[in-house]
Amino acid sequence: MRHYETTYILRPNLGEDQFKEIIDRTNAIVTDDGGSIVDIDQWGIKKLAYEIKKESQGYYVYMNYAAHGNTIKELERIFRIDDRLLRYLTIKLADSIDDSGITAAKEEIAARAAAAEAAESENAEETETTETKKTDSDK
Repeated sequence: MRHYETTYILRPNLGEDQFKEIIDRTNAIVTDDGGSIVDIDQWGIKKLAYEIKKESQGYYVYMNYAAHGNTIKELERIFRIDDRLLRYLTIKLADSIDDSGITAAKEEIAARAAAAEAAESENAEETETTETKKTDSDK
């Protein structure tokens, strides 16, 4: 198997049910063909840099996974057919990945998420402390 990442943009007016259905179908294509999902990240609705198919916003989904080459062909064939998708981009990250590599990639992503969460909570505490000091000095 090879290591890939795919980012795709859905039409923003579909609704949560259709977002979930498309994401689940995409995941099923990968897993049914013997692949493995490393990470799915739903970025949500973002403003596009330019209009695509008369849409100025799109619902972004990032998928990191391990799969065979035929899986990518099928995935992109489905993406081309489905008019609910605005754009997609698949990037090959590594020529081969095994089960230990998949596990390591999952652990790395979990560690990054934990570090980002810790940094975010630290920033929130600093902001709260700064605001408290400011309020105390105003009195």
